[in-house]
Amino acid sequence: MAERPHRRTPDQLRSRLWFDNPDNPGMTALYLERYLNFGLTGKELQGKKPIIGIAQTGSDLSPCNRHHIELAKRVRDGITAAGGVAFEFPCHPIQETGKRPTACLDRNLSYLSLVEVLYGYPLDGVVLLTGCDKTMPACLMAAATVNIPAISLNVGPMLNGWHHGERTGSGTIVWKARERHAAGDIDYQQFIDIVGSSAPSVGHCNTMGTASTMNALAEALGMSLPGSAAIPAPYRERGQMAYETGKRIVEMVWEDLKPSDIMTREAFENVIVANAAIGGSTNAPIHINAIAKHIGVPLDNNDWERIGFEIPLLVNMQPAGEYLGEEYFRAGGLPAVIAELIGGGKIHENALTCTGTTIGENCTGKFTWDHDVIRSYDNPLKEKAGFLNLKGTLFDSAIMKTSVISPEFQERYLNNPDDPNAFEGPVVVFDGPEDYHHRIDDPSLHIDEHTILIMRGAGPIGYPGAAEVVNMQPPGALIKRGVLSLPCIGDGRQSGTSGTPSILNASPEAAIGGGLALLQTGDRIRIDLNKRSADILLSPEELEKRRADLEARGGYAYPASQTPWQEIQRSMVDQLSEGMTLKPAVKYQRVAQTFGVPRDNH
Repeated sequence: MAERPHRRTPDQLRSRLWFDNPDNPGMTALYLERYLNFGLTGKELQGKKPIIGIAQTGSDLSPCNRHHIELAKRVRDGITAAGGVAFEFPCHPIQETGKRPTACLDRNLSYLSLVEVLYGYPLDGVVLLTGCDKTMPACLMAAATVNIPAISLNVGPMLNGWHHGERTGSGTIVWKARERHAAGDIDYQQFIDIVGSSAPSVGHCNTMGTASTMNALAEALGMSLPGSAAIPAPYRERGQMAYETGKRIVEMVWEDLKPSDIMTREAFENVIVANAAIGGSTNAPIHINAIAKHIGVPLDNNDWERIGFEIPLLVNMQPAGEYLGEEYFRAGGLPAVIAELIGGGKIHENALTCTGTTIGENCTGKFTWDHDVIRSYDNPLKEKAGFLNLKGTLFDSAIMKTSVISPEFQERYLNNPDDPNAFEGPVVVFDGPEDYHHRIDDPSLHIDEHTILIMRGAGPIGYPGAAEVVNMQPPGALIKRGVLSLPCIGDGRQSGTSGTPSILNASPEAAIGGGLALLQTGDRIRIDLNKRSADILLSPEELEKRRADLEARGGYAYPASQTPWQEIQRSMVDQLSEGMTLKPAVKYQRVAQTFGVPRDNH
């Protein structure tokens, strides 16, 4: 059993320094009077009740999270029932499929704004409403920085998509439909209709893409109630969980249960293990490493390979498997996965969670009844399902997701008995997705089944924001011959809904002189998964000459900033392997405890 936190008294509530401070009646009156003007009463604000924020990420601009507009009402009901007072406020919108040039550009912007809200307003605790990819890390990064009691609640996945009797998973169907369109099997309107079938209801991606991954990992980290991540958005259990989350945050305030009590090294190791078992997104290391930095826990991509690579794949869910969110929820969701991992001795069972109990207490024995959807630990879909962290003259760090290596890819590139799990080949280099789309079908490139596709200029600085553009399909001529994937390497990201075993998140990126900036079409490179290496097959002298030439040209060219935020972020952002955090921001930790309450405003 975990040691339970001490109980706070009403006099220790942070909000009392705004609303009930007899030592400063002038400021107390000023703070109170304007919060009464929409119908709140003085008795509510001065009645020794915790003030609980509801960080609202749902809006018309964020369709994946829009259902939170309704769910927040149930969160509010729970807060009220438990004796708290709810204050709902908006967060900067982040929608993966809507924001150009990439939603990842806005993760740090949303984080910064939420830090200011959580620290500068009279909040004793907060419910973080998450969903679409970047809202979960933005919210948890802010909660980690300020360190007041916090709990997260995701909006839930959409219902299963269907088309002509087959499941169509959000995102995943896009890549499959692209193949059919390139092969000439379907026309433009059929393409649109098939992809549209994958979004039948409110909610985020119904596949194990980045949204489902990140919210499952919030639960694995201990920041969400057990079983909450997998509930489909329209199900009644989603509203019930919203109510329970609202109730629980009030108790967390009284217990003074903060993110720093929950987000420990052991909890982050549990996250890495869980991510491998669920077939989680390659975006996970970026965001989880960022959260760890803001709470002060050392974590890097070496940890993801060392702790996670040999963990088996247990969840049979697209893109690594067959099913979608509804089946995964009915099979038991993350608690059933954690139960299997506990049985395999892979979980730190004593890690404290937002329930006030440990992950072991929450999940032990919660085994699934459906071992087709959630496999037992000794009968996985894949024996080793974690990430590899590759290094060499191409980059210092890049991630490869092994759970989505298809039999076709394995046979073509990795089954040479004289050189197992390794391949060499010539590269074709693309400078951004526009260049790729313009030239991929150009026959003069001579792309064949041995070619390796390179995407550069797609990182945090080069794009800017690091875009999901590395998962490049082969030319249409190869697709018609049945070659559905080529090795892809890039300094950007890939959608978590994609089943392509690309080598991603290459750091340092081309924009700051990483190895990809030195490549030329026709160069040969070697990837060795056994040695975890990725190298340009050129002499050190030639590489040094190319680097000198690159520097003489003023470095790798990338598009100019188009907005103030693009310029600001580019000036201080770290690389993907480091979590793409803002370098000056990570030194601000446990702000509520370090600096106390901010100065008065009048």
